[in-house]
Amino acid sequence: MSVSGVNWLDDEQQEAWRHYIRGSRALETALDSELQNAAGMSLSEYELLSMLSEAPDRVLRMSALADLIVQSRSRVTHTANRLARRGWVERRAAVGDGRGVELMLTESGMDAVLQAAQSHVTSVRQHLVDVIDKDALIELGRTMSKVCERL
Repeated sequence: MSVSGVNWLDDEQQEAWRHYIRGSRALETALDSELQNAAGMSLSEYELLSMLSEAPDRVLRMSALADLIVQSRSRVTHTANRLARRGWVERRAAVGDGRGVELMLTESGMDAVLQAAQSHVTSVRQHLVDVIDKDALIELGRTMSKVCERL
């Protein structure tokens, strides 16, 4: 149906969209709350730390990290500042480029992310992985990958 040039969602599309947006928000809220309670860190802090833990030498450029975790560079900077105060990350000039800044995961940061990972994986399983069958989970991943590529 088109009114005023807008291609409105049909009833099924609108219902699916609303289930997606509410479900994704509820999931993120639950994961964040459970990480806060179990490990004293937010989901966005955990995501940043976990990406560093998987990077070569546990180091990433701040700009690449922002792109990877789909956050603004400003938000990554604020998150990095909080994590640096805890001793979990250190900033340094990018190797071979005096203008760039890299973020490096410290040993205590690695310990923190490993501890938090236990709670996080349990929560992800409880609230998503064990709720839907494996085929649906794989399709959800493929679908969201397409969305990310498009954006």
